Amino acid sequence: MDKKIIVITGASGTGKTTISRYLKDTYHIPSVITHTTRLPRDGEKNGVDYHFETKESFLKNHYLEKVEYSGNWYGSSEESLNETWKKYDSASIVVDTAGAISYKKKYGKDAVVIFLEVDLDTVTKRLTKRGDDSSRLQARINSDEFRRDLNIPEELRSKCYKITNKNIQITKENVNNILKIEKIN
Repeated sequence: MDKKIIVITGASGTGKTTISRYLKDTYHIPSVITHTTRLPRDGEKNGVDYHFETKESFLKNHYLEKVEYSGNWYGSSEESLNETWKKYDSASIVVDTAGAISYKKKYGKDAVVIFLEVDLDTVTKRLTKRGDDSSRLQARINSDEFRRDLNIPEELRSKCYKITNKNIQITKENVNNILKIEKIN
């Protein structure tokens, strides 16, 4: 059987983390552990929440995507994915659309891309409910990355599954159908 990476993408507040958790809880599909140079928060564990890196050790990995945010680096590496594939046939990862394009280019049919979308009103409500303060929320919604991630990029058109996530139960049923189509689990 081919190893699969389920790439979950879309703008902030579309439900990417919720779907990643659903895959883990329902299908025992783990998330690929990503890397960061930021310090661990209370309760976070190295190798569980993130691979916590120094700037030097971060640069030693082969990244499919990486981004600098607030002075820290974040990225997903081939090393971490391969480590996950040693134990599991499938894994999931949450990335922005630029990252999703990288995964699709590298892994082709073994990268199952799920693009989540919702309307701007719903996203704004979700992010507000999540506790983002209004000035940070406004900055996020006005950012180029957020705007870019609201739509499926040209490179992924006809190469990904699109789910409009207005109702989590319907979204989960759509994810179940995608797993059946792709013969995952």
